[in-house]
Parts: sequence; C-alpha cells; structure tokens
Amino acid sequence: MIVNVEDAKRCYIVCGKTDMRYGIDSLAYTVQSQFDLDPFQDALFFFCGNKQDRFKALYWDGEGFWLLYKRFENGQLKWPRTIREARSLTAQQVDWLLRGFAIDPPIKEASHRVFY
Repeated sequence: MIVNVEDAKRCYIVCGKTDMRYGIDSLAYTVQSQFDLDPFQDALFFFCGNKQDRFKALYWDGEGFWLLYKRFENGQLKWPRTIREARSLTAQQVDWLLRGFAIDPPIKEASHRVFY
C-alpha cells in the first residue's frame, strides 16, 4: 500500500520545532497531548525540526501508522516558527509543502511614501 496524501481528510502542520528523533509513538503523543487532536483520525500531521530542509509526516491508515520522511537536496522549507500550534492546511498548501514552497502567501509590504 502507498500513502496518497490526497486521501487524507485533514492535514495539519505542527508549527515551531519538533525533535526529529521522535518516532511514531512520540509524534502521536505530541499530537494528542499538546494539540488535543486525535492521531487516529483520518489526518496527516507534518513536523519539522531545527534543520528546515526536511520534515516528517504521521498518518493513520486505519490499520497502523505510517511515518513519512522527506529531505530536500536544494533549499530550505519556509516552516512557520513563530507560534506553537497545529494549523489546518488546505490541499493547495499541502501541495506547496511537498514541493518545498512556503505555505503562506508572501506578505505585501505597504509602500512607504513620504510627502512634503
């Protein structure tokens, strides 16, 4: 069986840093204890550590957990680091994440005009 991320009903990104030494049990416990989410739901959970060129994903397929790991050879991810939360992702954001793109659109800076 191959995991198709498009089959997951929900996807979450765990913002901040996660200890990438964690395996299935520790990641499932993190989902449950820190974010009050059910790791056994039909959902995909994404985690990132200090190095922003790799992430892990946890998925329950109804029979057991899958632990997926991806490392990018070129570049780094734009992982949300500011707050410790689990954010729900859209299908488009999941696609961007899997391709190594930022999940948030760039913030447009207001033009600073000086009038005299």
